[in-house]
Amino acid sequence: MANAIPSRFGSVNSGADGSFANDYNLFLKVFSGEILTAFAETNLVMPLHVVRTISSGKSAQFPVSGKASAAYHVAGTELLGTSINHGERVINADHPLIAHTFVANIDEAIAHYDVRSEYGRLLSRALAKKADEQLLRVAILAARASATVTGGVGGTALTGATFGTDGDALFDGIFAAQRAMDEKDVPNEDRYLFLKPAQFELLAKSTKVHNKDWGGTGSIADGDIGKLAGFQILKTNNLPTGVVAAATGENNTYSGTFTNTVGVAFHREAIGTVKLRDLQMETEYMVSKQGTLMVAKYVMGHGILRPECAVELKTA
Repeated sequence: MANAIPSRFGSVNSGADGSFANDYNLFLKVFSGEILTAFAETNLVMPLHVVRTISSGKSAQFPVSGKASAAYHVAGTELLGTSINHGERVINADHPLIAHTFVANIDEAIAHYDVRSEYGRLLSRALAKKADEQLLRVAILAARASATVTGGVGGTALTGATFGTDGDALFDGIFAAQRAMDEKDVPNEDRYLFLKPAQFELLAKSTKVHNKDWGGTGSIADGDIGKLAGFQILKTNNLPTGVVAAATGENNTYSGTFTNTVGVAFHREAIGTVKLRDLQMETEYMVSKQGTLMVAKYVMGHGILRPECAVELKTA
């Protein structure tokens, strides 16, 4: 009896030759697409700030300009121009951030579900969580930073002893954050405010948020807040708590004391990211270990751009 001729749908243009690399070439690309999608779905902060992609190098320069001044002209006086201050923020690319796991052949054979697809989502979520954690820390540090340009203004820290326990007090604090940004000429659009789930719940229970007569946009049924005081209110578990120490491989500052932090508000220009290598996936079948090594990685770095565009809400 003649051997069957299978259609090897994992190979490119029927290029199966018995090797793992050729017989399963297309399957690897499907997994890559899944991990990229999962990363985009779980990362909240990445699309909400300034991101610059570089093809080579270790850092990126973000020029920052100050404000121009105006004065009345006296007839006959020569106009010679006025000086506008300039500064810069340099953000370094950190060491590669990697999430990895190993899938044994026997475990994959016994499992009744697609193990590698699920692991791909888990790896991507680990990277997305790390990025969100670092970006939110940078936003808080921006609120504590001094001006980038001489003559400019720095960030804002608002203190309320009951911000973490009283929804109405937090409501008032958010409007104070709006006023702080307005007084520093921060643009009205692209403003975001992140809260921990406990404080988000307190705010969602406040009748001020849901009162339609006052223009409230929240929903008790959905436990949603929507927009408040010009901010898109977002809930996250990635705001820092306690003291965060610097880690090996970080070429930017993400460490600090965040014991009293309740939330952070920022405009998209408050923080920036330099992206040297976007999210990538690699898999390698290891004959000697009878399994597949799965690696997800990226090379990025995050830093402060315009401190005046950030406000920290804290209890002390």
